[in-house]
Amino acid sequence: MTTRRRFTGEFKARVALEALRGDKTVQEIAGQHKVHPNQVSTWKRQAVAGLSEVFSNGADRERQDHDTEVRDLHAKIGQLTVERDFLAKGLKR
Repeated sequence: MTTRRRFTGEFKARVALEALRGDKTVQEIAGQHKVHPNQVSTWKRQAVAGLSEVFSNGADRERQDHDTEVRDLHAKIGQLTVERDFLAKGLKR
């Protein structure tokens, strides 16, 4: 039984960057690093897809975190209001 190899993020980035440069073919890069050519192509595609996050200023992520927090707090307020009303009705009896 063979075990799967695990590659570090640094190794994947190095291979993807080499593929993005275009100096060598995917086949040459795969042979040099002893990985399958499909894996090199996948890492290259992932690098291109994640490139926009590298250059974002973080404002979008902060805005999403803020919106999520506000939504959670509104849900908690609604829950506490329902509980308060339920207990208030019980005290009136």
